[in-house]
Amino acid sequence: VIWRYDGKKPDTLGPNTRLYKWIPQNDLLGHPKTKAFITHGGTNGIYEAIYHGIPMVGLPMFADQPDNIAHMKTKGAAVRLDFNTISSTDLLNALKTVINDPLYKENTMKLSRIHHDQPMKPLDRTVFWIEFVMRHKGAKHLWPAALDLTWVQYHSLDVIGFLLACVATATFVITKCVLFCCRKFLKTGKKKKRE
Repeated sequence: VIWRYDGKKPDTLGPNTRLYKWIPQNDLLGHPKTKAFITHGGTNGIYEAIYHGIPMVGLPMFADQPDNIAHMKTKGAAVRLDFNTISSTDLLNALKTVINDPLYKENTMKLSRIHHDQPMKPLDRTVFWIEFVMRHKGAKHLWPAALDLTWVQYHSLDVIGFLLACVATATFVITKCVLFCCRKFLKTGKKKKRE
C-alpha cells in the first residue's frame, strides 16, 4: 500500500504500508502492479485512472467530486464510499470488491480503450492547432462573437433591466388594483352600516 500522507506517522500503520509526502500519481497508476486507486474523485485523478485502466474506490468531498465518482460508479469502474460515515470495514470491503471482481477491471479497461481511441495523438493535435492559428493570422474566424459585445450586452443587463421593469410595473398595477378594490368594499360596508 502506497499512501500520500504528510504528518505524524500513525501508530496503527500496517507493515505493508509506505508513506510518502509526494507521489507522482500518474506514474504510480501506470505501474503494472497497481490494482486499485483510492481517490477523492478529482477530474485529473479520474482521467489518470481511466487512462491506465485502474478501478477506483471513491471518497468524494465537494465540488465536482461526487458527480465524477457517480459517473464512474454508473460505468462500473468505481465503488463509492461516504467520507463522513466510512469505517475500516467499509474501506476493506470496497477494496476487495474492486480488486477481486473482474467486472471492475474490465469496465475500467473498456473506458481506457475508448479514451485511447483517437485519430491523432494529443501532441500532434496541439501542434496542428498552433500551426493553424499561425497560418491564419490569429484565426479570427474562430473567435467567439462575445468579444464584439459591450459589457452590458455580454452580461444581458439590458434584458435583466427590462424584465425587472416589467415585474415592477406588474407589481405596481396589481397593488393599485387591490387597494382600489379594498377601498370600494370598505366604502360599501360603511354605507350599509349607516343605513
